[in-house]
Amino acid sequence: MHSHRLFWRNRSYSKVWAAWVMGAALLAVSNVQALEPPTGPVILTIDGAITQTNRGPQAQFDMKMLEKLPQHSFTTQTPWYPSAVTFTGPLLRDVLAAVGAKGTRITAVALNDYKTEIPADDATRHDVIVARLMNNRPMRVREKGPLFIVYPFDAKAELRSELYYNRAAWQLNALRIQ
Repeated sequence: MHSHRLFWRNRSYSKVWAAWVMGAALLAVSNVQALEPPTGPVILTIDGAITQTNRGPQAQFDMKMLEKLPQHSFTTQTPWYPSAVTFTGPLLRDVLAAVGAKGTRITAVALNDYKTEIPADDATRHDVIVARLMNNRPMRVREKGPLFIVYPFDAKAELRSELYYNRAAWQLNALRIQ
């Protein structure tokens, strides 16, 4: 017991211990990848309960940043098109992970200020995508682009309902995490 007390009283050991703790903390922080800043036009802004930002309290994405995330595609019927459409883009859960989202609710905001509430667990329960392509082509604003939150409506019967259709957001330009 006595030697233990001497160990902690010895300043050189205390300095070594403090340096080790500081080094471990810096290593842990350096392993968190910072979100790169956009180099092109910003098409999606995410704010609220997030830990990764690149412009003040916000995370901003250009199209190239979204293209770098793993891409997924599905073909589904929607109420907005006469036949099935193929959508491609990152999973919503991958976008949320990229910004370190910690909330339980997402408010999706469109260019025309349309807002819809999405439970954050929809991103893990369903393969919701932030579509950037429709039928392998970028979507223009008048085609519901450039981004469109889309559920795989044909994957589960429960998704073919007004509840989930209303959670889809075209002309998406912001996500607010609460």
